[in-house]
Amino acid sequence: MNFQVTALKILVSYPDGFALMADLKRDMAIRATSGRDWAERTKRLAARVPDLDIFSQGLVEGLSGGWRIIEKGRRQLEFMEARPDEPDPAIEPPVAERLPTPRLPSSARLGRVQRRQRRRARERARAKAS
Repeated sequence: MNFQVTALKILVSYPDGFALMADLKRDMAIRATSGRDWAERTKRLAARVPDLDIFSQGLVEGLSGGWRIIEKGRRQLEFMEARPDEPDPAIEPPVAERLPTPRLPSSARLGRVQRRQRRRARERARAKAS
């Protein structure tokens, strides 16, 4: 899980983009334990901006025991989430897109063909009997 992308995503979901540290910690813990999907998603988003540093780039500011995302941070997040016109070769596609379509083993295809032939033979036999 990419901490900085997660922080931006959490802050943008709060009213006025402000969250107390306790809320941030709670939301981060929830996302960190939510499974591989979140981790893979934040990695893909972070890959669009490899030098992302939400603090030194001024994307968030610390206020009254919490953080607030500023407009520059919202624009950066929108950029990361925007779908590029052409796939970026530096960003790995999701696993489902990389896997080849599974093919049935020839024995399974043969079994399917044989079942189809037997079904048609039964249908012909019933037609002759009636």
